[in-house]
Amino acid sequence: MDHFLYRGGRLYAEDVPLAEIAAEVGTPFYCYSVATLTRHFRLFDEALAGTDHLVCYAMKANSNLAVLKLMGDLGAGVDVVSGGEYRKARAAGIPGERIVFSGVGKTREEMHLALTGGIRQFNVESEPEMAALNEVALSLGAVAPITVRVNPDVDAQTHEKIATGKSENKFGIPIARAREVYAHAATLPGLKVVGIDVHIGSQLTSLEPFELAYQKVAELTRTLRADGHDIVRLDLGGGLGIPYHRSNLAPPLPVEYGEMVKRTLGDLGCEIEIEPGRLIAGNAGVLVARVIYMKEGEGRDFLILDAAMNDLVRPAMYGAHHDIDPLAEPAPGVERAPVDIVGPVCESGDTFAKQRMMPPLAPGDLVAFRSAGAYGAVMASEYNTRALVPEVLVSGDHFAVIRARPSFDEIINRDTIPVWL
Repeated sequence: MDHFLYRGGRLYAEDVPLAEIAAEVGTPFYCYSVATLTRHFRLFDEALAGTDHLVCYAMKANSNLAVLKLMGDLGAGVDVVSGGEYRKARAAGIPGERIVFSGVGKTREEMHLALTGGIRQFNVESEPEMAALNEVALSLGAVAPITVRVNPDVDAQTHEKIATGKSENKFGIPIARAREVYAHAATLPGLKVVGIDVHIGSQLTSLEPFELAYQKVAELTRTLRADGHDIVRLDLGGGLGIPYHRSNLAPPLPVEYGEMVKRTLGDLGCEIEIEPGRLIAGNAGVLVARVIYMKEGEGRDFLILDAAMNDLVRPAMYGAHHDIDPLAEPAPGVERAPVDIVGPVCESGDTFAKQRMMPPLAPGDLVAFRSAGAYGAVMASEYNTRALVPEVLVSGDHFAVIRARPSFDEIINRDTIPVWL
């Protein structure tokens, strides 16, 4: 469920017509709904009710400072994957004890930053990283709390570019080597083992891969405890998918996921951490764009928008689908025709949809890309010297720009011409 609905023939974000935001802010722009973000976080929190748990929002999905502040105020932790994300989380008021640091390439500088600024745990992904973290912790007279990310070799049944739990993926250590790696971790004085970490991929539409992975984690927990390790925390990652296709069956609900977690791991007495990102932010946002031209081609027509692949790269990168709706609600029974929906960037890959059935549209009309709140603005670029689009947050009947569109002077002045040119 989201809060982007038609009323009186106009598409609203909560109680604000999106066309009114477009008139004030210009297009394209991202718009997020506080009510939807709040609801989706609470669905996960309630799904794990009765267990000791922390919902750590995966901020790589949408790292706007206002979104992070909202999550923190709701009681969320955050999952960060870089020093920049760590700094941003702290700037949003997230305390260090609610920050989990993931990622395969943590630098010593990032480790130092988190150890001095406060951290809940590092999700360690390799033995070289473990050695580096031990050295940094000892240099600071600190002890770093860690989980070790294990790779369970489970097929997440998702797009190959967002699968992370197979043996050929770069993430984690093979689960078959876990006892050896944990035994080594126990010998390092700068580290304190607190748990196990696992994450098998993103946009999963079935609970079966999760359950297979979590069964392996449960077995490993018992084994490691028998070896003398104090396993008190299980970080289960994120990955639960959202319905990008309006016509498709919806993925499992958070409550169903929570029931599976309790059934699989509930008897272990561990604190449970989960790291949802897409399901919290995805359907909480839209990208609004304007039609520039309708172009008749050879055997197909093109709908050319002012949004481009630099603004929303998912279709070009993953072949991803987004439902695209006019801001003016089409009349019932209106005839639709197939069009290729494209942007103005000089790449054939700048295509959002091919032969999408759309109602009649004309230059100046506005459209909304649904389910664009996750991996939209965070993956945007200034390719073709196109300004990053603004982000807007709506709460009830009011809205605020939470990231402004930079001026071209700002973009140009970031570059420096050497004196010898």
